[in-house]
Amino acid sequence: MIANMHLFAGSSHPALSQSLADQLKVKLGKVTLKTFSCGEHYVRYEESVRGKDVYILQTGGPKPNEDLMELFLMCQAAKLSFAKTVHVIIPNFPYARQDRVAAPREPISAKLVAHLLEEAGADHVITMNLHSDQIQGFFSIPADALDTRPVFAKDLKKKKLKDYVIVAPDIGSAKHSKKFADLVGAELAILHKSRPHHQEAEILEVVGDIEGKTCVIFDDMIDTASTLVAAKEELLKRGAKPEVYAAATHAIFSGPAIERLRKAKFKEVIVTDSIPVDPKAFPGLRVLPIAPLLAEVIRHIEKGESVTDIYQKK
Repeated sequence: MIANMHLFAGSSHPALSQSLADQLKVKLGKVTLKTFSCGEHYVRYEESVRGKDVYILQTGGPKPNEDLMELFLMCQAAKLSFAKTVHVIIPNFPYARQDRVAAPREPISAKLVAHLLEEAGADHVITMNLHSDQIQGFFSIPADALDTRPVFAKDLKKKKLKDYVIVAPDIGSAKHSKKFADLVGAELAILHKSRPHHQEAEILEVVGDIEGKTCVIFDDMIDTASTLVAAKEELLKRGAKPEVYAAATHAIFSGPAIERLRKAKFKEVIVTDSIPVDPKAFPGLRVLPIAPLLAEVIRHIEKGESVTDIYQKK
């Protein structure tokens, strides 16, 4: 048990919040969270946080705008109540894909969210597998972007697959996938993708040797699953083994995703519980817990120890 910390949960992921509290051997702090009939949010801490290290867990779930507004209010309420520090744990960072001006007159939404968190009173942010590394630079406060590759690598090695290849679903994820391939000792293949429209994907080319091999498609998130399903179809066309795996940190599963994945019949789709997900949503889905990693990170922070050491031990 950590003496000076208080862990509070937003409304986005009660199961993960309770799992983290169990890992840390602490009780979740009491906080009132309401939504008025007009749609406005209300937050009030039901216990003193004066002089405490306050940790707030709120992930970007199916309603990211609601989740963010509630989080901003929780941060400010803690700050105005004289909390010593406010640590925000936001495993899935909303708006992470809007990290640059890709077309004229667009906002950099991820940067705005970072600034709003700081303005609300956050002293430190803990997140997981950001869509791009540059988002970490949007903060002027400490921001730990935790790496889930060791979690997936440990799980993949248990399968003892033979002659398999890690597949990056697009050029943007190639660096991330290459590090994972190196970690598990596998070769890398890269798909060249185009998007005719938002949330539609078309695979144009495959770079790397996938013929006769088991493919593991590795990405940071699965949203509508259009990229994932198109990737599997193209890999099979080019001679990959029919047993195709997919792994991704954030199971957003919006729109037609679950139906697409049910029809695609992957050998396994492996995700974490960074977002609430029904483990029985479709056959082959497996959910890996992140609470143990988050708990270890918090222990290191409270002891003044390096978070990087966690990965070096693994």
